[in-house]
Amino acid sequence: MRSKKRKAKKIKKQVNKIKMILCLVVEAIVILTLVVIIGWNKGVGDWMESLQRPVVRKLEMSGINSPYAVLMQVKGGKIIGNMKGDEKIYPASMTKIMTAIVALEAFSDLDHEITLSENIFYALDGQDATQAGFQPGESVRVRDLVYGVMLPSGAECCLALADEASGSEEAFVEKMNKKAKSIGMKDTHFMDCTGLHDPEHYSTAYDIALLLKYALHNDTFREVAESHFHSTPATNVHPDGITYYSTMFKNMSDTSVTGGEILGGKTGYTSEAGHCLASFAQIYGREYILVTAGAAADATGVPHILDAKTIYNRLGEAVAQK
Repeated sequence: MRSKKRKAKKIKKQVNKIKMILCLVVEAIVILTLVVIIGWNKGVGDWMESLQRPVVRKLEMSGINSPYAVLMQVKGGKIIGNMKGDEKIYPASMTKIMTAIVALEAFSDLDHEITLSENIFYALDGQDATQAGFQPGESVRVRDLVYGVMLPSGAECCLALADEASGSEEAFVEKMNKKAKSIGMKDTHFMDCTGLHDPEHYSTAYDIALLLKYALHNDTFREVAESHFHSTPATNVHPDGITYYSTMFKNMSDTSVTGGEILGGKTGYTSEAGHCLASFAQIYGREYILVTAGAAADATGVPHILDAKTIYNRLGEAVAQK
C-alpha cells in the first residue's frame, strides 16, 4: 500500500515537473515572440532585410551623362552600382526630399492650414527659385504644400512649412541636419530647405539614396512622390484651386523600363549642381533607388532623365539574364 502511495507521489511530481517545463517553454516562446516584434520595429527587420542578396551584385554605371551615381536596392540598402557616390555634390532641389519628410513628421494634421506670409516671397525675391504658384496671404493645407514641395519644386511651399513647423527656416534646417545624422548621412550638410546654392550646402549621391530610402517608409511621402500631378481644393486666393505637375514625370513621356517602371522621384538643378535626379523604380518585383548628379546641360535638356532610363533598362536586362 505504502509503495503504491510512494509511486503515485513520484508520478505526481513528474507530472508537475513536466507541467512546469511546458509552462516555461510557453513563456519563453511568448517572450521571444514579443522580442522579435519589438525588435523588428526597432531595426531588426532592416537588419534581416540587409541579408537579402541582390539579384544583381554589381552593375556597370559608366556611359551616362552624370559623373556621380549610386544604384541601391531598397530592401536592405545594398549598393549595386556606384560611380563617385561618396564624393561631394551640390544636391539642388533633391534637398526638398528632406524638407518634405521632416515636414510630414512634424505635422500630425495634414489638413492644417498655413497662411503664406509676405516675408516668404520677400526672401525669395531675386533668388531665381522655382515656385508652385501660391500668393502672399493665401491659406493652404499642409498636404498641398508638401505636394508643392515635391512636384513643382515650390520654394514658397518649403519656407511656409519651415516657418510653421519650427518658427524659422534656420530652426527647421537644424532639424534637417539632425535627421540627416540620424539616418546615416555622414557627408551631408544643409544650409537651407530649398536647395538654393550655398558652398556649405552639400551631400553625396550615396547620402541622398539613404535619404530617399528612409523617406519611402512614410506612406504619405510615397504617395506624393509617385504622383504625376496634384490639384488643390479652393483657397481664399484661388477659388478653383491650383494644379501642378511633377518636374520629373512631365519630362518622362514613358515611365516603363525593362522589367518594370519608374515609380517616382525628385529632380534638381542649379548651375553649380548640374542636373540631378533621385528616383525609384520597380524591376522584376524589386524596388531600386537611383541617384544621379552633376549632369551638364545638353541638347535634350533632360540628361538626368535619360540617365535614369539607361541605368534602369541596363539593370532590367541584367536581372533578366540571371
